[in-house]
Amino acid sequence: MSATASLGARAAQAFVAYRDGDREQLRELVALLTPLLWHTARSQHAPREIAEDAIQTAWLRLVDAADTITDPRGVVSWLVVTVKRETWRLLRLAGRETTPESGVPDVTDAVTPEDAAVSGDQQRVLWAHVDELPERCRALLRVIAFAPAPDYAGVAASLGMPVGSIGPTRGRCLAKLRAILLSDPRWEA
Repeated sequence: MSATASLGARAAQAFVAYRDGDREQLRELVALLTPLLWHTARSQHAPREIAEDAIQTAWLRLVDAADTITDPRGVVSWLVVTVKRETWRLLRLAGRETTPESGVPDVTDAVTPEDAAVSGDQQRVLWAHVDELPERCRALLRVIAFAPAPDYAGVAASLGMPVGSIGPTRGRCLAKLRAILLSDPRWEA
């Protein structure tokens, strides 16, 4: 697969190869799309456990429904919608209102404890300021931040936004975030 191919095209190619019998391509598809699905579930204010369950269920449903998906280019949207619906279902079953966790990603690949502490502090400052942004900006930045090559159609489906507004909205959101970070003495550019 070309490194420059869009997320949707790469996902469609891996899905077709998987459906045609190359079971290893499911692993590729999972690695490719799980960050987007993770942030789709978390953007619904799901706690970690519910997000994990929703994503796992979506992958299982994809395996079960693989032969019924007629357009492989729609696999990203299919998974995004499935994760959203499953997240909502699990939140209803939980019978409680949930609030997002801090939004701070886990620091798992730090070289030293000092590097982990500095990185963790910077991430906490960054994500605290992301949480101050309007909901639309928070959702968009969380999805785009973790997609290796964002597929605007998939992002649009995930967030319910027109494809043409993603780029300009992202620019405005990043400009707001940049201004907030530059005014915070804890932030090291």
